Amino acid sequence: MYTGSCLCGEVNVEVSGSITSIIHCHCSLCRKNSGTAFATNGFVNTSDFTITKGQERLSEYSFKAGRTRYFCRCCGSPVYSSNSDDKSRIRIRLGIFDSDITEQVLSHNFVTSKANWEKLETSLPCYEKHELGR
Repeated sequence: MYTGSCLCGEVNVEVSGSITSIIHCHCSLCRKNSGTAFATNGFVNTSDFTITKGQERLSEYSFKAGRTRYFCRCCGSPVYSSNSDDKSRIRIRLGIFDSDITEQVLSHNFVTSKANWEKLETSLPCYEKHELGR
């Protein structure tokens, strides 16, 4: 079981299953949405994800049709995103978790889109787009 919360604590989540396909994404959309050099994202099964507090505090934004990002309207923390083409899982930013996670990051993705000020020094595989097999 993983627990997490937004910055102000108004939204709390639980994940009862595993987190899969964890990546560091350097695409411009993830950089803009996170305000950082990259976003660390993973997938969880929708059936394993619960908002335990603050559902009414969530706002949403759709940049692309069928893809919705949910964030705390009080502090702006990204909570999760959904894709209407794959309703079986959601994508979650690992920074929201308060508990330690056991799964590991697989790779850096969209590295050719990385910020010009970022110095990428890693032993993880790096891909120009998504990692192989995704």
